[in-house]
Amino acid sequence: MSHAHALILASWAAVYLLFLWWWGGRGQPLTAPELSAGLEKLQSVVSGPLSQAHLDEVEQFLSHDDGREFIMANAVLYRQQALYPENSGFGPDPRAADQRYGKAIIWPLLKRASLPILIARKIGQFVNDAQAPEWHYVALVRYRSRRDFLNFAIEIERRGISVHKWAAIEQTQVFPVRPLISVFSARLNMAVICALLAWGTVQCLA
Repeated sequence: MSHAHALILASWAAVYLLFLWWWGGRGQPLTAPELSAGLEKLQSVVSGPLSQAHLDEVEQFLSHDDGREFIMANAVLYRQQALYPENSGFGPDPRAADQRYGKAIIWPLLKRASLPILIARKIGQFVNDAQAPEWHYVALVRYRSRRDFLNFAIEIERRGISVHKWAAIEQTQVFPVRPLISVFSARLNMAVICALLAWGTVQCLA
């Protein structure tokens, strides 16, 4: 192997290692002081219809932190008309409000190695509890850690992004999950991409 080829392989290996550092998912749990300070900050910036019960649920979720990545499952029912504060200047379309929210959270998510891995529109009924809402869509969002989830929530509340979410949504059910079986593996996919690019670069120099 030539020096140039070795340098190429080392460079792509470094890219992959940098990705693994950014992607994370196996960090340290929130400390008690960190959790307390984070919850206090979240309470100070909340401007939407989050009740004390919701904040208690957030605290309960965060207090069982294991430092690992997770996926937040969301089921969403739209309002008939978007419910913005008076004189907000936004229209009544709840889907447009939800799109504003989706666009606004892209960077707050990505900079924390978090991202939607599935957004799916409901297309019919199968097994359904008569008391269950008529959900419009479901979304699965990957978070690197509960620490990142907390910091993400603080940021979107502080920047007023969540106003679009609550304007759009009549009802939602949200709960964390961790895959048991999944065909999606960012670490494996990135390893394959880096290997193929390294091989392709070497071939170009051959």
